[in-house]
Amino acid sequence: MDIKSGYPFWAVKNGLMHAFPALTRDVRCDVAVLGGGISGALIAHELLTHGHSVCVLDKRDIGWGSTSASTALLQYEIDTPMCELAKMYGEDNAVLAYLACMQSIGVLADIAADAGDVAFDLRKSLYFSSQKSHVRRLQAEYALRRKHRFPVHWLDAEDVRTQFGIEAHAAILSDLAAQVDPYRLTYRLLMHAADQGASVHDRCTLKRIVAKPHRVELTSEYGVQVHAKHLVVAAGYESQQFIRQRVAKNRSSYAWISEPVPGGVPHALSKAMLWETRRPYLYARATNDQRVLIGGEDDAFDVPLLRDARLPKKARTLHRKAARLFPTVTLKPSFAWAGTFAETADGLPFFGVHAEHPPSVLFAMAYGGNGITYSTIGARLLRATIEGRQHPLAALFSFRRLGH
Repeated sequence: MDIKSGYPFWAVKNGLMHAFPALTRDVRCDVAVLGGGISGALIAHELLTHGHSVCVLDKRDIGWGSTSASTALLQYEIDTPMCELAKMYGEDNAVLAYLACMQSIGVLADIAADAGDVAFDLRKSLYFSSQKSHVRRLQAEYALRRKHRFPVHWLDAEDVRTQFGIEAHAAILSDLAAQVDPYRLTYRLLMHAADQGASVHDRCTLKRIVAKPHRVELTSEYGVQVHAKHLVVAAGYESQQFIRQRVAKNRSSYAWISEPVPGGVPHALSKAMLWETRRPYLYARATNDQRVLIGGEDDAFDVPLLRDARLPKKARTLHRKAARLFPTVTLKPSFAWAGTFAETADGLPFFGVHAEHPPSVLFAMAYGGNGITYSTIGARLLRATIEGRQHPLAALFSFRRLGH
């Protein structure tokens, strides 16, 4: 599956950080993780830390799938506003999902600190109303979050202009968000996992997967086998090919990044990451080497050849929008890229078993704009499932909410 176009910044910046060995001999482990991106790395880290033997497999180089194209805005705010989520699943479930995402940022901070040198920084998040008609809806969202004691502040147009130097009709300022280099974090976690005894193998193509209720057998194209008690499918947007049911819609999303800004990034981005109420939304963040990263311009479909062809025009559009958002700063283009982006109907992820597979097979589909925070939650949820324990989000984040 062709899941990205152009030159994703993280892979260019970091290069090939480590060469993992080929799978040349049979492996026995508790859990096989299919996918060597940020989701697979976080899951492997969680399992290994709690005493489970792990084997990670990826058909590409580690981190070279959608992880390399991620813009890595770490927010507790879900693409589906809390008000809308409450209408779908009840207020208690909406709060539970948002609270879990907020707590995951602290978990990620600890993981990043242990990994070291992954450009993790805490930030605020400014969710601004890009259209006047969105203000009333934004006020309702703010009121519900305040009711449940989320750390948010209401800003009117003058507040946004004074504090952040941008034009917006109103905004919710959230105290807790973060950003990270997702490619670097993935490598750091899996390098550490290998040091701790995990089997990590990239450029490994599987030709057969045989799953029974209590065991799974994976066979590579060269006949080497991995025998595990459980398989976690964490293959990003390609995980959908393992089930017939369509649980998400693939889109193309675009990103653009500037050269380092002389004198530093715009004031707003030194304090917060920005995203708007319009859908599909525009978003912006800084990098730790003083670049401006802006993304959006999503297509409602994902056709690789069209995505490739549209990238130059989309990059110019994102550059213009960045210049309008930050008119006092001169931004010079550096790289642009695009990638597959999957959205679920409710903005929530899927973790756990699916009726089409035996219980030894678990899925990690951390789709939507909260992919990394979802994966952090999902790692703990999947470990609980493997250990025979209940997790508070097991039902809400399962396929059962779709009737399966």
